[in-house]
Amino acid sequence: MPKVKTKSSAKKRFKVTGSGKIKRKHAFKNHILTKKETKQKRNLSHMTVVHKADEQNIKDMLNI
Repeated sequence: MPKVKTKSSAKKRFKVTGSGKIKRKHAFKNHILTKKETKQKRNLSHMTVVHKADEQNIKDMLNI
């Protein structure tokens, strides 16, 4: 049986923690940053955990 390939887009965007949760970056932090407040940009910098409803889809993409 052949190996199953991982989605390249998913492996660039998500990391798996030691406990099995999936981390992701926040959106809205790429461009047009001059009109956003410093507090908003700082809070968007931190990684966060993927919502439970989306977790299985991402695990399928990562072949976990």
